[in-house]
Amino acid sequence: ALPQGVRQGREFPDEPLPEAVMLGMKPQQIDTVAEMHGARIAGVRLLISILAGVETASLAQRFDAQQIVRAMPNLPVALGKGVTVLHGARSHAAEALMKPLGLVEWAETEKLFDAAGTLSGCGPAFLYRFINALARAGVALDIPAEQAARLALATVEGAGVLAAQADTDPATLADRVASPGGSTRKGLDILDDDAALVRLLTATLEASERRTAEMAAEARNASQA
Repeated sequence: ALPQGVRQGREFPDEPLPEAVMLGMKPQQIDTVAEMHGARIAGVRLLISILAGVETASLAQRFDAQQIVRAMPNLPVALGKGVTVLHGARSHAAEALMKPLGLVEWAETEKLFDAAGTLSGCGPAFLYRFINALARAGVALDIPAEQAARLALATVEGAGVLAAQADTDPATLADRVASPGGSTRKGLDILDDDAALVRLLTATLEASERRTAEMAAEARNASQA
């Protein structure tokens, strides 16, 4: 159920104007929505956009709201354990709306917003791949598939909670688990060799960030057409 005072719909509400409007359609639909509702949104105090790749300048060209804020929430906000990255007008109202969903971080520039949004917004999908890969690696060691899946998920869940509560960084936690010459250290040596894991994840984030830049360019070109 939606909180009191929040309405969801495809049509813009009649008077009185809402205090805030959130755009949550596909980025490719922005011009259709602007054509249908742009004049009404012009009177809104706060416009929040969760459209990937659509920059604040592109939003301002289409919607003359008093304040414009971009937001990039990730999937775990559904549990109140997510991350929302914000950029644009420093709005206490926007931050207050997002705080019940988890961590809220402001990005000072559009580039930092896209980078941070890539890490936290795309990150859950990459972690799900990791959990699946960990389980499949367990199957390769002859662990039954369903049991390997349970072990992988519980291991990642518990490690994440412990990392969040720890008084040190995850890299130090990993070293605490790994005894010199032990089995964990041998596994970490594979991940650490030539920074293999860091290089893999860097390439992964860069690919996602490039696509975000492409979508931003598409939105800019559409507004100039």
